[in-house]
Parts: sequence; structure tokens; C-alpha cells
Amino acid sequence: MPSSPLVSSAAAIKRSDPPEESPFPLPLAPRGIEILLRMQSDLRLGLPVILKDGESHTLVALVESLTDARYVAMTEIGHPELVLTRRRAEALGIQQTMQSDSLWFRVPAGKDLGWIARVAGQNGLDGAGHFSSLPIPNIGKSIHQTAIALAKTVKAIPAILCVQLNGHDMGSISELGLTTMPIDLAIKALDAAGTQSQVSSAQLPMDAALAGRVHVFRPDNGGPEHYAIVIGQPDLSGSVTVRLHSACFTGDVLGSLKCDCGPQLRAAMTKMASGGGGVLVYLNQEGRGIGLANKMRAYALQDAGLDTVEANHWLGFEDDQRDFRTGGQILQNMGINRVRLITNNPAKVASLAAQGVEVTERVPLNVGQTAQNAHYLSTKVLKSGHLL
Repeated sequence: MPSSPLVSSAAAIKRSDPPEESPFPLPLAPRGIEILLRMQSDLRLGLPVILKDGESHTLVALVESLTDARYVAMTEIGHPELVLTRRRAEALGIQQTMQSDSLWFRVPAGKDLGWIARVAGQNGLDGAGHFSSLPIPNIGKSIHQTAIALAKTVKAIPAILCVQLNGHDMGSISELGLTTMPIDLAIKALDAAGTQSQVSSAQLPMDAALAGRVHVFRPDNGGPEHYAIVIGQPDLSGSVTVRLHSACFTGDVLGSLKCDCGPQLRAAMTKMASGGGGVLVYLNQEGRGIGLANKMRAYALQDAGLDTVEANHWLGFEDDQRDFRTGGQILQNMGINRVRLITNNPAKVASLAAQGVEVTERVPLNVGQTAQNAHYLSTKVLKSGHLL
């Protein structure tokens, strides 16, 4: 295998394969979710990983975090394939004859990482309309789908570079020390909703109610912690007034006028305090699940003329990447099975019902309309089905 930055420190990080009969207890070995966490961390750092499908091995890297040196090293090993989501392909005007969540094509010879980043949508509207000569894409395979899912879990632009390792000496490849995972194990770990466990709790007097308590929940899948804030003294055995509120740093903390999140948060707490109490489930799913960095990219795209849904699609995301199963798990962990749900979003009602949490009433929350968010709110109604 040619010398490259990928292998320059191989001797220092060489890992030996464990013996078939290890003398150590099996529980000491990493579980599937723990290998996935290593893989996610490596990808965020710009380090490639290896996905294994049977005897086939594929080198996988995030476009967003990959360095020029590592990209050149990948090209020395094989011909890179660029994997995009269906949404990003549609934004580029790529016509598809078959529906698929991902597509891929070989990176044309001579194209650098800057060109790839522009195709991936990483640089805003830069280059829009100038990619009419892209190669005809292929339908994504399981490897490609899994790699895209990994990118989304680390809140990166969902664009992947792959290099097939078939035909290479896997003994030499293993000297790189790259995290390797069978694809079936990765898919299983990605699909599993993390089990939420309460790790701490304390009383907290608040503006909305002097009687308040914050419960912190931590998932076993390495995801962010979430919070259940009890407002007042609700009867948890009855139909509890509840809001599932996704974190919005710009709205909740900075008072942004571009959305209605901050006013919704405060109005929901006030409504609970004046109505016998309730539970605010605060989910750390910023920007509808795409993360703050991508949310700012989406805002820049909106300033350039796209609406909120079009901006998400331009970046390669779906309209909404949130997972409301987390909220249902937290409620059930607290013994809450019947709720009056404060929401304008029917998807939250459907998600809780699917998890066995009965929604006895949907309570509208029509606050926070401004001149700056009028188009945003109308788009949520027309394209995302919100009830305003």
C-alpha cells in the first residue's frame, strides 16, 4: 500500500486482533452502541472509519471534517465516491429515475476537497446552478445509507466520501488503527432509541412557579442529556399538562424574532403554572435535530431567499430530523401515561400515541408571531402540517 498521511503513524497506533478465546470476561468488550460512539467521535474529528459488509470493507469519511491531507491519502488508496442524500440531489437538480434516500457517484479526476464541499452544500448557495455536468448518480447501497445516517447523528452536513478497500491487504489496513464496525451491527445501534435514565433531580423555584423541580435524564446511547421540568404540583396519575419543547438557543436564550420558540416556552410554563401544574420535557434537539451549526447555515440560506424547508433540503436534511420517542420515554419513566399536550405539531401527538402515551387533548399554543417570522410560520403550516 502506498505511503500516505493515513498510515504515517500506523506503528504507533497498531492494534492487535483479540485472540479467539480471550482470557478476559466478555462484558469488558465494547457493545455495539459503544463501537458506534467511537465511530461517531472519529468522524467528527475528521478521522475515517471502516464499515464492513460481509467480506467487503469501505473507508468512510465526513466531507465536512476531512482534511486535504487525508483526502489526498484516500485518493492514493482508491477512487473516492461522493455520497449525498436524496434531498441534496434534488437541490442540485439531479433527476432520479428511482427513489432512494441516498445516491453516489465517483468524484471526477482532479477535483479537490473544496469542489466536493460545494457539491455537498457546505458553502451555502456558492456554486448553485453550476453542477449541471455532475456524473450520473447511482442508487445508494446499505453502506452508503448507513454512512449518511452516521453523519446526521453527529450533526454534520450529510455528505460522505467512501473508498472501497476490496483488493487491499486488510492486514496492512488494520495497522491504521481505524475503528471498524460490521454494517448490520451499526444499523441496529443506529435504529435503537437510547434508554433514558434519570441521573439527578433537585428543586428549583422559577419565575413561573416557586414549586418546581428539574430532573436530568441521560440516554445509554451517548446522546445528549434531556430534562423534565415539573412546574407546580401536577397530579402525575391523571392527565398531565405536558409540552415537548426542543431546545432553541437562539429563541429560548437570545430572544430571536426569527422563530416562535422562546415565546412558546414561556407561555407553556405560564399555562402550566396557572392550571394546576405540568411537565415541560426539554429535548436537546436544536434546529429540528440538525444542530446549531447547521441551523445557522439554514438561516444564511433563508437570508438568501430559501424558506425553512428548502434550506434544510439544500443542506441534505429532511424537513424535521427530531426523534420524539425520547420525550415519550421520559414521560413513561416518570409514570406519566396520559397527557394534555401543548403543541401545534401533530407529529408530536402521533409519536406519543405510537409509544402508548395517550393524548387526551391537544392544547394550541399560538404565540410569538412577529414580522420577522411570518414567512417561517406560514411555511410550517403549508409544508410541515403545523396547526396555527
